[in-house]
Amino acid sequence: MRKEILLTTLRILACLLSGALLVLAYPDYDVSWLAWTALVPLMLAISGTTPKQGFFLCFIFSFVLFSGVCRWIFEVSRYTLLHHLLVNLILGVPLSFFGWAFAFVSSRRGATLALLTAPFIWVSLEYVRSNLSFLSLPWALLGHSQYQTLSVIQISSVTGAYGVSFLVILVNVSLSAVILAAVHRLKIIEIPPSQRLLPRGPFFILLATAALFGLVLLYGKIQLSRPIEGKSLRVSVVQGNIEQAKKWDRTYRSYIIERYEELSRKASGDQPRLVIWPEAATPGFVLNDSALLRRVTGLAREMNTYFLIGSSEYPKFQRARLKVGGLGNTALFISPDGKVLGQYLKIHLVPFAEHVPYEKLIPWPRFIVPEKMKGFEIPGNEITLFDLQGSRFGVLICWESIFPGLFRSFVKEGAHFMVNITNEGWFNKPTIFYQYVAMNVFRAVENRVYLVRCANTGISCFIDPHGNIIAKVKDEKGRDIYIPGVLTVPVIAADVKTIYTQWGDWFCFLSIGCSIGCLILAICRRKDKVNEDDLFAGRERKSVS
Repeated sequence: MRKEILLTTLRILACLLSGALLVLAYPDYDVSWLAWTALVPLMLAISGTTPKQGFFLCFIFSFVLFSGVCRWIFEVSRYTLLHHLLVNLILGVPLSFFGWAFAFVSSRRGATLALLTAPFIWVSLEYVRSNLSFLSLPWALLGHSQYQTLSVIQISSVTGAYGVSFLVILVNVSLSAVILAAVHRLKIIEIPPSQRLLPRGPFFILLATAALFGLVLLYGKIQLSRPIEGKSLRVSVVQGNIEQAKKWDRTYRSYIIERYEELSRKASGDQPRLVIWPEAATPGFVLNDSALLRRVTGLAREMNTYFLIGSSEYPKFQRARLKVGGLGNTALFISPDGKVLGQYLKIHLVPFAEHVPYEKLIPWPRFIVPEKMKGFEIPGNEITLFDLQGSRFGVLICWESIFPGLFRSFVKEGAHFMVNITNEGWFNKPTIFYQYVAMNVFRAVENRVYLVRCANTGISCFIDPHGNIIAKVKDEKGRDIYIPGVLTVPVIAADVKTIYTQWGDWFCFLSIGCSIGCLILAICRRKDKVNEDDLFAGRERKSVS
């Protein structure tokens, strides 16, 4: 009994350790190499368990992971511990099925097959939680921890970020296989014979991992050596650094517009062809405010350049104080002669902040949807591309850029480069700023396009098609958040269609198919054949004789 309690305690501690180590691999800690080993304690903990135990242990791991990675979320207005529990359930339960599936396959077909199946199961579950209707949140995918390891992440142009996740979990699996083989040989922990590794299992797993890792690095080096070709355009980003409390206070209306005018004029010496303002930069809805419209279009005429500006009528994360009349979170494209050439309306709204999902069907409790709160922004439904002297670009607003499917839709439709306008002024912790940028790096690599990021409080930056963050808005002290500034960088508009752009999440579908196949194989184990317990027992009797 004491031995069982001790073993259970060690398993739980191992899961806590894995969760804590993996948190350190993500921004803003950025100890990315930890991701390649952080899951080993988890793999060891769920080895030799029942499916229920595996599920429970993985949930402990995921709770630590997402609590640490998403610690910034406590700064959201009205966010409580109860909300945090729900968020961890949404993010953690899908990942908990990793432990269940691993233990299930291991108990019926042995640890070797379970370890080989583990990367496919992990990727499948990442895809599921990234596409759960309004609960979709592709945050903190395992691959995101490697956004600075450029030679590894180039494979994203084929598989998406999920391919990097696959490789990271595969390396963890290989290390776990070696350790499990040693544990079995030394009889440190008693493992049921049916769940032990086949004699040459670790060798073949290590060989497959080394071969795949080598191919990924080779592909990465080839891609990094290729020049980025296309039409060069000078683009300026304006980081206003307007405090959130001032953004919607009409007494600061003149202050805000003057700040953006002043910063924009600083860029005029660089002769940009496009000047970008961040999400909801204007103090009012430009198309309904003739005075504000004159200020903005007049600046475009004065500088003789194109402008892309974010505009919103009322604040997010608060109740709508106006009736919805077709207003929403918008990006306006303005020509050098002061004409509004087009607008993009945000498609993917933030649930329970910008809209209430299925409010007519689901009676949401008040701690989720306060009384009288209704959906108060109109979602867009069109992929909009803007033409900049023959080069086309698309715009994603705020968190839309974390959704790879939406991003690639713009490139597939013909975007030569992409823009992300955003406002993270709601948050004081820097963690979320760097995590957003890490995910944006993958969007650029997946589709081989330049990504221009323009933020209110930071981080405003330029990311090239290889994932290099080539420039950021910084002050003289090197700070890149909570500072005003402007930056002009040449952007190459490239007409490229990667495998990922064209075929999307084919790798995830392959992983799902392999996972289902292995689960079916485990379910359909034939009882009339010699089972693995007998096989191992026979081998042990031979070795004794």
